[in-house]
Amino acid sequence: MKIKLASLFLFIVVMLIGCNNPASNGVQNIVDNVEAQFDYALGEIEKVKTDSLLWPRSVEKGAITMVPSKDWTSGFFPGNLWMLYELTQNDKWKELAMDYTLPLEPEKWNDDNHDIGFKMYCSFGHAIKYSDDPKLKEILIQSAKTLSTRYNPVVGCIRSWNSLTEQWAYPVIIDNMMNLELLMWAAKETGNEGFREIAIKHAQTTMKNHFRDDYSCYHVVGYNPETGAAEKKNTHQGYADESDWTRGQGWALYGYTMMYRETGMEEFLNQAIHVAQYLINEADIKNGDVPYWDFDAPNIPNEPKDASAAAVISSALFELYQYSKDQEHYDVAKKLLDTMSSDDFFAKTGENGGFLLKHSTGSKPYNSEIDVPLVYADYYFLESLIKYKAMHKI
Repeated sequence: MKIKLASLFLFIVVMLIGCNNPASNGVQNIVDNVEAQFDYALGEIEKVKTDSLLWPRSVEKGAITMVPSKDWTSGFFPGNLWMLYELTQNDKWKELAMDYTLPLEPEKWNDDNHDIGFKMYCSFGHAIKYSDDPKLKEILIQSAKTLSTRYNPVVGCIRSWNSLTEQWAYPVIIDNMMNLELLMWAAKETGNEGFREIAIKHAQTTMKNHFRDDYSCYHVVGYNPETGAAEKKNTHQGYADESDWTRGQGWALYGYTMMYRETGMEEFLNQAIHVAQYLINEADIKNGDVPYWDFDAPNIPNEPKDASAAAVISSALFELYQYSKDQEHYDVAKKLLDTMSSDDFFAKTGENGGFLLKHSTGSKPYNSEIDVPLVYADYYFLESLIKYKAMHKI
């Protein structure tokens, strides 16, 4: 009887430990696996990188695809290295992170599109946490100045693309919400309220024009730059104009959660909560399953999944829970993190081109990056893990 009771006690302890970690092996095992995979990844990257193609983005036909600094994803890999340093406090990762961050400096002048926020804040935004070199902040401030030049006060938004002018005179995509964090940081750092005003107005205009009654969002809104009128509501990466492109919904949730953190404005918190409820009403998200690339894709369940969307949503929900205190926000975030940490989605060391997560989708309509690893999926997965770890003081 004593043996049975002892066994029962051990079983309960093991179960409790498992419940308190984002995967059955626990947080530390995940961090160890991340570190081992990044060691492998760096060896693979050394084989294919060049002076201009320095940053890994995905895998195509078994080979790592590398991108130049102007690519919208270039800042994520250095960001991943910075987060690995945060998780391990191993100076090796700090040094490597800086090696992959500093070559992005010329992008501080790149005013060709809105993605300067992704590129610079996901890299230099981490670097300034661990270095007191004033040059790093100067680079970020210039990046914010460059981004702000794309703002049209008549429209009340930052223009996303200069291309595709035959479709939209002034396109604004929901992804652009993610770049506002750079402006909010610059406003605090410099005292220039202009940065803050642009970010707030962009968020408010987007809230007015991008969302449907159920708080799902369009991908692209085309504005008239002369009148500010929202003339078109379309998609570019989703299945259809009226469908719900999954990662876009994640950008919306993350963007408004971040804007509440940065401004304390209740309208942004309310928007984030509404978007969260819309997402949680989707069965895949509620159950913690990695969603399909578009919630309305026509051939579900024979459609590709998008782990990058799951990662963005999980990270956003963990943060939103801090403000909403809605237990369901935490529960769903953790379920998604559990799923991403499972063998179905988390790659074994030495596989997947050195990326962490499998089964992401870049752009299904353009047959680009289908069921592959994506560097930004890894970025938001690590961010989600760090948030979970911090919440539980692990």
